[in-house]
Amino acid sequence: MLSSLPGDCRIANIARRSSRLFWIFLTLGLLSLSTDALAHAIAQGDKGYIQEITGVNLIAFTYLGAKHMVTGYDHLLFLLGVIFFLYQMKHIAIYVSLFALGHSTTMLLGVYFNVGINSYIIDAIIGLSIVYKALDNIGAYQRWFGFQPNTRAATLIFGFFHGFGLSTKIIEYDISPDGLIPNLLAFNVGVEIGQLIALAMILIVISFWRKTDGFFRHAYTANVAMMSAGFLLFGYQLTGYFVA
Repeated sequence: MLSSLPGDCRIANIARRSSRLFWIFLTLGLLSLSTDALAHAIAQGDKGYIQEITGVNLIAFTYLGAKHMVTGYDHLLFLLGVIFFLYQMKHIAIYVSLFALGHSTTMLLGVYFNVGINSYIIDAIIGLSIVYKALDNIGAYQRWFGFQPNTRAATLIFGFFHGFGLSTKIIEYDISPDGLIPNLLAFNVGVEIGQLIALAMILIVISFWRKTDGFFRHAYTANVAMMSAGFLLFGYQLTGYFVA
């Protein structure tokens, strides 16, 4: 059907659909905050599998790592906030690499050295990372405090927290020490593969949305929605901490 339309009309139609896809994704992220599907939780079936297997299982752990990233709405919302106003691929690569470096470092070291942090506290901090980035995107720090935080340093630091969130869950599942290091490396490779897949999907949608007149008109609202999601995650996890 689109092939019968003039080129400009086809682009406009794709852009409008991309805008709708963005809002659908954001809505799903908000809805997921009321479930155990996010905040580094691993599905029950995967949890049982992790606890039962022993030895080196590279393919299985790579798959689990990729699945975790693609279905982790807290990761994806933060990643969306990071690239929201980045237009050049070299800048996107720098920020995503910083996030990956932070995430990988604390995930691997946290599990290897058995450094566990209360999962409610770490996930509450992850919720605040989404709030931070949304506020940064709408220029709140410059208006309120008259300065701009170092965005690269913040991305790396929050990457550390995201990695600790995952390592804490892995430690709780008490996986076999037999083949631990190769399996962790495979899991981390899977996480990065999942991140690249998610990033590609986000970039496709947002690049078409940017072609519409409504992008800058709705950018503020989109970031307020992301900030609300972060506050919901923060409150959800903080409530869990006090009632658990």
